[in-house]
Amino acid sequence: MLLQAGRIAGQTPAAPSFEVASVRPSDADSAAGNAGSHSGNGQLTMRNVTLKRCVRGAYGVPEAEIFGGPPWVGEDRFDIVARAPGPAGDEELMSMLQTLLAERLRLILHRETRPVSLYVLTLGKGGVKAKASVPDTPSRTDSRRGRIDAKSCNMSQVALKISESLHVPVTNLTGKTGVFDFVLEWTPDDMREKAPSAVDTGPSIFSAVREQLGLRLESRRLPTEVLVILKTAVRH
Repeated sequence: MLLQAGRIAGQTPAAPSFEVASVRPSDADSAAGNAGSHSGNGQLTMRNVTLKRCVRGAYGVPEAEIFGGPPWVGEDRFDIVARAPGPAGDEELMSMLQTLLAERLRLILHRETRPVSLYVLTLGKGGVKAKASVPDTPSRTDSRRGRIDAKSCNMSQVALKISESLHVPVTNLTGKTGVFDFVLEWTPDDMREKAPSAVDTGPSIFSAVREQLGLRLESRRLPTEVLVILKTAVRH
Protein backbone atom coordinates (compact mmCIF):
# COMPACT_ATOMS: atom_id res chain seq x y z
CA MET A 1 0.00 0.00 0.00
CA LEU A 2 1.32 3.42 -0.96
CA LEU A 3 0.74 6.23 1.48
CA GLN A 4 1.22 9.92 0.98
CA ALA A 5 1.62 11.30 4.48
CA GLY A 6 -1.84 12.20 5.74
CA ARG A 7 -3.74 10.21 3.08
CA ILE A 8 -3.87 6.89 1.24
CA ALA A 9 -3.40 6.92 -2.52
CA GLY A 10 -6.72 6.50 -4.34
CA GLN A 11 -8.84 8.04 -1.59
CA THR A 12 -9.83 11.70 -1.41
CA PRO A 13 -11.28 12.53 2.02
CA ALA A 14 -10.06 15.85 3.36
CA ALA A 15 -6.93 15.28 5.40
CA PRO A 16 -6.69 17.00 8.79
CA SER A 17 -4.26 19.89 8.63
CA PHE A 18 -2.73 22.60 10.78
CA GLU A 19 -4.06 26.14 10.60
CA VAL A 20 -0.50 27.47 10.50
CA ALA A 21 2.85 25.66 10.46
CA SER A 22 6.53 26.53 10.17
CA VAL A 23 9.23 24.07 9.04
CA ARG A 24 12.78 25.46 9.18
CA PRO A 25 16.35 24.11 9.33
CA SER A 26 17.43 23.88 12.96
CA ASP A 27 20.07 26.19 14.40
CA ALA A 28 20.74 23.74 17.25
CA ASP A 29 23.95 21.76 17.49
CA SER A 30 22.91 18.30 16.31
CA ALA A 31 26.15 16.87 17.69
CA ALA A 32 24.90 17.68 21.18
CA GLY A 33 22.03 15.25 20.65
CA ASN A 34 19.42 17.59 22.12
CA ALA A 35 16.08 17.00 20.46
CA GLY A 36 12.53 17.00 21.68
CA SER A 37 8.85 17.50 21.03
CA HIS A 38 6.06 19.16 22.98
CA SER A 39 2.34 19.05 22.36
CA GLY A 40 -0.69 20.50 24.07
CA ASN A 41 -3.51 22.99 23.66
CA GLY A 42 -3.67 22.27 19.93
CA GLN A 43 0.00 23.10 19.30
CA LEU A 44 2.93 20.94 18.27
CA THR A 45 6.56 22.00 18.70
CA MET A 46 9.48 19.85 17.53
CA ARG A 47 13.06 21.05 17.94
CA ASN A 48 16.24 19.77 16.28
CA VAL A 49 14.49 16.75 14.73
CA THR A 50 15.25 14.75 11.58
CA LEU A 51 12.65 13.84 8.97
CA LYS A 52 12.83 10.26 10.24
CA ARG A 53 11.99 11.54 13.72
CA CYS A 54 8.98 13.36 12.25
CA VAL A 55 7.78 10.20 10.50
CA ARG A 56 8.29 8.29 13.73
CA GLY A 57 6.03 10.71 15.59
CA ALA A 58 3.44 11.02 12.84
CA TYR A 59 2.98 7.27 12.37
CA GLY A 60 4.00 5.90 15.78
CA VAL A 61 6.75 3.75 14.23
CA PRO A 62 10.31 3.51 15.65
CA GLU A 63 13.01 5.03 13.45
CA ALA A 64 14.63 1.60 13.26
CA GLU A 65 11.48 0.43 11.41
CA ILE A 66 11.68 3.24 8.83
CA PHE A 67 13.65 2.40 5.70
CA GLY A 68 14.51 4.05 2.39
CA GLY A 69 14.90 7.68 1.42
CA PRO A 70 18.15 9.63 0.86
CA PRO A 71 20.74 9.81 3.69
CA TRP A 72 19.70 13.33 4.71
CA VAL A 73 16.32 12.13 6.05
CA GLY A 74 18.19 10.81 9.10
CA GLU A 75 20.82 13.56 9.27
CA ASP A 76 19.42 17.05 8.58
CA ARG A 77 17.70 18.73 11.53
CA PHE A 78 14.53 20.82 11.54
CA ASP A 79 12.41 22.94 13.87
CA ILE A 80 8.65 22.62 13.46
CA VAL A 81 6.06 24.83 15.12
CA ALA A 82 2.45 24.18 14.17
CA ARG A 83 -1.01 25.09 15.49
CA ALA A 84 -4.28 23.27 14.89
CA PRO A 85 -7.42 25.23 13.92
CA GLY A 86 -8.96 24.33 17.28
CA PRO A 87 -8.52 22.06 20.32
CA ALA A 88 -6.68 18.88 19.32
CA GLY A 89 -5.17 15.93 21.16
CA ASP A 90 -1.95 14.12 20.33
CA GLU A 91 -3.60 11.68 17.91
CA GLU A 92 -5.14 14.52 15.91
CA LEU A 93 -1.88 16.48 15.93
CA MET A 94 0.01 13.48 14.57
CA SER A 95 -2.54 13.10 11.75
CA MET A 96 -2.00 16.77 10.93
CA LEU A 97 1.76 16.17 10.98
CA GLN A 98 1.26 13.46 8.34
CA THR A 99 -0.48 16.03 6.15
CA LEU A 100 2.26 18.58 6.76
CA LEU A 101 4.94 16.10 5.67
CA ALA A 102 2.98 15.33 2.52
CA GLU A 103 2.46 18.97 1.59
CA ARG A 104 5.84 20.43 2.51
CA LEU A 105 8.16 17.52 1.75
CA ARG A 106 6.05 15.53 -0.75
CA LEU A 107 6.57 12.47 1.40
CA ILE A 108 5.26 9.15 0.03
CA LEU A 109 5.53 5.95 2.08
CA HIS A 110 4.94 2.25 1.58
CA ARG A 111 4.08 -0.36 4.21
CA GLU A 112 5.52 -3.87 4.03
CA THR A 113 6.32 -6.73 6.39
CA ARG A 114 9.92 -7.79 7.01
CA PRO A 115 11.58 -10.10 9.58
CA VAL A 116 13.18 -7.70 12.05
CA SER A 117 15.50 -8.22 15.03
CA LEU A 118 14.01 -6.20 17.86
CA TYR A 119 13.34 -5.93 21.57
CA VAL A 120 10.00 -6.33 23.27
CA LEU A 121 9.16 -4.22 26.32
CA THR A 122 7.49 -6.22 29.08
CA LEU A 123 6.57 -5.70 32.72
CA GLY A 124 9.11 -6.57 35.39
CA LYS A 125 8.22 -8.61 38.47
CA GLY A 126 7.50 -5.56 40.61
CA GLY A 127 5.42 -3.71 38.00
CA VAL A 128 5.86 -0.23 36.58
CA LYS A 129 7.95 2.14 38.69
CA ALA A 130 7.30 5.20 36.52
CA LYS A 131 5.00 7.81 38.08
CA ALA A 132 1.44 8.11 36.78
CA SER A 133 0.94 11.51 35.10
CA VAL A 134 -1.32 14.21 36.46
CA PRO A 135 -4.48 14.24 34.29
CA ASP A 136 -4.42 16.60 31.29
CA THR A 137 -0.65 17.09 31.49
CA PRO A 138 0.64 17.95 27.98
CA SER A 139 2.81 15.25 26.42
CA ARG A 140 6.50 16.19 26.32
CA THR A 141 9.76 14.38 25.66
CA ASP A 142 13.35 15.60 25.76
CA SER A 143 16.28 13.32 25.10
CA ARG A 144 20.05 13.34 24.85
CA ARG A 145 22.69 10.66 25.09
CA GLY A 146 22.15 8.67 28.25
CA ARG A 147 18.95 10.42 29.35
CA ILE A 148 15.25 10.52 28.47
CA ASP A 149 12.96 12.97 30.29
CA ALA A 150 9.29 12.40 29.50
CA LYS A 151 5.91 13.65 30.67
CA SER A 152 2.49 12.11 30.02
CA CYS A 153 3.72 9.22 27.84
CA ASN A 154 1.93 5.91 27.33
CA MET A 155 3.86 2.64 27.16
CA SER A 156 3.99 2.67 23.36
CA GLN A 157 5.64 6.09 23.54
CA VAL A 158 8.06 4.78 26.17
CA ALA A 159 8.98 1.93 23.79
CA LEU A 160 9.51 4.44 20.97
CA LYS A 161 11.85 6.60 23.03
CA ILE A 162 13.91 3.59 24.12
CA SER A 163 14.02 2.43 20.49
CA GLU A 164 15.49 5.75 19.38
CA SER A 165 18.29 5.38 21.92
CA LEU A 166 19.04 1.75 21.01
CA HIS A 167 18.61 2.26 17.25
CA VAL A 168 16.68 -1.01 17.29
CA PRO A 169 12.88 -1.47 17.14
CA VAL A 170 11.19 -1.87 20.52
CA THR A 171 7.63 -3.22 20.67
CA ASN A 172 5.35 -2.53 23.62
CA LEU A 173 4.04 -5.79 25.09
CA THR A 174 3.50 -4.52 28.63
CA GLY A 175 -0.28 -4.51 28.40
CA LYS A 176 -0.16 -1.46 30.66
CA THR A 177 -2.54 1.42 29.98
CA GLY A 178 -2.38 5.04 31.15
CA VAL A 179 0.30 7.72 30.82
CA PHE A 180 3.43 8.21 32.90
CA ASP A 181 6.19 10.66 33.81
CA PHE A 182 9.72 9.30 33.98
CA VAL A 183 13.41 10.12 33.80
CA LEU A 184 15.59 7.33 32.47
CA GLU A 185 19.36 7.69 32.90
CA TRP A 186 22.10 5.31 31.78
CA THR A 187 25.66 5.23 30.47
CA PRO A 188 25.98 4.54 26.71
CA ASP A 189 27.97 1.43 25.82
CA ASP A 190 30.86 3.29 24.17
CA MET A 191 31.38 5.39 27.31
CA ARG A 192 31.25 2.27 29.48
CA GLU A 193 33.88 0.57 27.29
CA LYS A 194 36.26 3.54 27.44
CA ALA A 195 36.05 4.01 31.20
CA PRO A 196 38.83 2.56 33.42
CA SER A 197 37.81 -0.74 34.99
CA ALA A 198 37.93 0.73 38.50
CA VAL A 199 35.44 3.49 37.67
CA ASP A 200 31.73 3.04 38.35
CA THR A 201 30.24 3.87 34.95
CA GLY A 202 26.59 3.65 35.92
CA PRO A 203 23.96 1.28 34.52
CA SER A 204 23.50 0.09 30.94
CA ILE A 205 20.21 1.03 29.31
CA PHE A 206 18.93 -2.51 29.95
CA SER A 207 19.67 -2.27 33.67
CA ALA A 208 18.26 1.25 33.83
CA VAL A 209 14.98 0.19 32.19
CA ARG A 210 14.65 -2.63 34.71
CA GLU A 211 15.74 -0.71 37.82
CA GLN A 212 14.27 2.74 37.11
CA LEU A 213 11.09 1.89 35.18
CA GLY A 214 10.27 -1.61 36.41
CA LEU A 215 10.27 -2.93 32.82
CA ARG A 216 12.28 -5.50 30.85
CA LEU A 217 13.79 -5.58 27.36
CA GLU A 218 13.86 -9.00 25.69
CA SER A 219 15.52 -9.75 22.32
CA ARG A 220 13.39 -11.36 19.59
CA ARG A 221 13.15 -11.64 15.78
CA LEU A 222 9.61 -11.19 14.49
CA PRO A 223 7.79 -10.38 11.23
CA THR A 224 7.16 -6.66 11.58
CA GLU A 225 5.30 -4.09 9.52
CA VAL A 226 7.75 -1.35 8.53
CA LEU A 227 7.55 1.94 6.64
CA VAL A 228 9.61 2.50 3.51
CA ILE A 229 10.20 6.06 2.25
CA LEU A 230 9.67 5.89 -1.49
CA LYS A 231 9.86 9.57 -2.32
CA THR A 232 10.43 12.95 -0.74
CA ALA A 233 11.29 16.42 -1.99
CA VAL A 234 14.82 17.77 -2.07
CA ARG A 235 16.10 19.18 1.21
CA HIS A 236 13.70 21.75 2.57
